[in-house]
Amino acid sequence: MSYRLLSSAAALALTAGVAQADYTLHVIHINDLHSRIEPINRFDSTCSAEDNAEGKCFGGVARVKTMIDQLRSELDGQNVIVLDAGDQYQGSLMYTTYKGDVEAEMMEKIGFDVMAVGNHEFDDGDEGLLKLIDNVSFPVISGNLDVSQSNILADKVQNHVVLEVGGEKIGIVSALAVDTVETSSPSDAVIFQNEIDSISADVATLTAEGVTKIIALTHVGLPKDLEIAAAVPGLDAVVGGHSHTYLSASDPDRAGAYPTFASQEDGTLVPVVQAYAYSKYVGHLELNFDDAGNLTYASGDTILLDASVEEDAEIVARVAELAGPIEEMKTRIVAEAAEAIEGSRDVCRAMECPMGNLVADAMLDRVQDQGVQIAIQNGGGLRSSIDAGEVTMGEVLSVLPFQNTLSTFEVTGAQILAALENGVSQVEEGAGRFPQVAGMSFTVDLTQAPGSRISNVMVGDAALDPEATYGAVSNNYVRNGGDGYRMFRDAMNAYDYGPDLADVTAEYLAKVGPYQPFTDGRITVNK
Repeated sequence: MSYRLLSSAAALALTAGVAQADYTLHVIHINDLHSRIEPINRFDSTCSAEDNAEGKCFGGVARVKTMIDQLRSELDGQNVIVLDAGDQYQGSLMYTTYKGDVEAEMMEKIGFDVMAVGNHEFDDGDEGLLKLIDNVSFPVISGNLDVSQSNILADKVQNHVVLEVGGEKIGIVSALAVDTVETSSPSDAVIFQNEIDSISADVATLTAEGVTKIIALTHVGLPKDLEIAAAVPGLDAVVGGHSHTYLSASDPDRAGAYPTFASQEDGTLVPVVQAYAYSKYVGHLELNFDDAGNLTYASGDTILLDASVEEDAEIVARVAELAGPIEEMKTRIVAEAAEAIEGSRDVCRAMECPMGNLVADAMLDRVQDQGVQIAIQNGGGLRSSIDAGEVTMGEVLSVLPFQNTLSTFEVTGAQILAALENGVSQVEEGAGRFPQVAGMSFTVDLTQAPGSRISNVMVGDAALDPEATYGAVSNNYVRNGGDGYRMFRDAMNAYDYGPDLADVTAEYLAKVGPYQPFTDGRITVNK
């Protein structure tokens, strides 16, 4: 279904002539916290205690707690719900060390009403998601997951929930991106259904039960959220995550308006919101309804959690206690960067990026004496940038938090070409499969259809031979078919148990440092 986007001016009135709504709901929300338990720097990686003391840091769960408590206090007596649109897991040493225990503890301290399942909640399989569900007191939902065949998750993941708020029923429906089977590690017992079909069915169910106010809490990314908002009658708003989109009503550097509106076929406007990622912002959406449950007004904004937001003292103390056992490793200086190393998702999922070159070069350098010729690193596996100056192990682990190991294998030139086509097939969606490479170069033509975008592939100084066999290195996630790289599952002589990719990268940085980040034209993108 088509949709049209309207600027935030559309928030002035969804129904002309409405002076005051009969029911107002305040939706406080976050998404994609990605284990940023501690404050972050401007590169979205863990901030040092010194920089935090100097007021240079953002976010962290102590500031999230403060802001949500502040909003609750300001809205005392009004109708408030607090939502999380998924991906609490994965992204810092807190997750690497404690495997979800800390995220659950902090969510309980902050106090959420509902959370959507994010794809990274499956990073440690079905068991990892179960741990989260069992350790929090609020529902963790996803309507398009059929877990009935799972002996671990059966009866644990609800399709939707109904909250009683101010005497009104608020329905919360949900969906998780169907490509989670490629981006994370759910078991084969977890069956994914089409997001729009699933949400449509759940909205119809709630409507039949007399629920007139329904919000989709999703983890599918902004483009799919807009499709959902345009396609599902009876849906009043979408609170999303997954694409880490910064929407704002006030910041000219935003990725889009807060809220952004999608228009349904009958002209109904549905607000869609998202609040970036990594604990840097809290979103506050205000929804007004008439007596019949029709949405009449929607407005709000994302709130930056900078140093002006005081950190909750109790959480600061608890985080310091949790950080103690890993502080020595985290603060260990492993190398030096001559300049900041760009690793942002906007760059590394769309073009050659300095962090991609660093990691791919580090992989290839480690195994070059084994006859390996090329390296491929998925851009989505790069989770932050690194500032200039001394580089700590904590910073390296913020970039590469997944504990992926080095995988070596042999593939044909035809398989390499297929891998590259897969890697550039979803650039427009910001997918994590974009290939950062070493030992090779190629051209991408984004004006062509997916599957026919790659040309001029060179391995070293020679053109790629589809019939030849090449030695390759990647991470074990990609080698086993993650991010759509299924063609590598049948690779010859595969060995997936090499050293941790973060260790490989840290040692390479030390070997060649002070490291000078660069791009050298190994990937050419034509738009």
